Amino acid sequence: MLGWVIADDDHAGRLMALTGITPDELRERLGEPAVLVAVCDFVLAHEPDLIAAATALATTPEAIVAARHALAGEDFWE
Repeated sequence: MLGWVIADDDHAGRLMALTGITPDELRERLGEPAVLVAVCDFVLAHEPDLIAAATALATTPEAIVAARHALAGEDFWE
């Protein structure tokens, strides 16, 4: 999902502006669940982005929601 976000300059710029994370910091922390949760939250916050990301990644919006919960260590069905 991160690849989908940063492949588009507008999305990448918005992610950086909203999270305050810099490109260098993003590269350094790429594997951290908290960063990946933040990226998921960014996509989930705007339904058109959620649908576009799901389509581009050949998955469903529900799968993205479930992945976000899994990364955060949460049970999706709670």
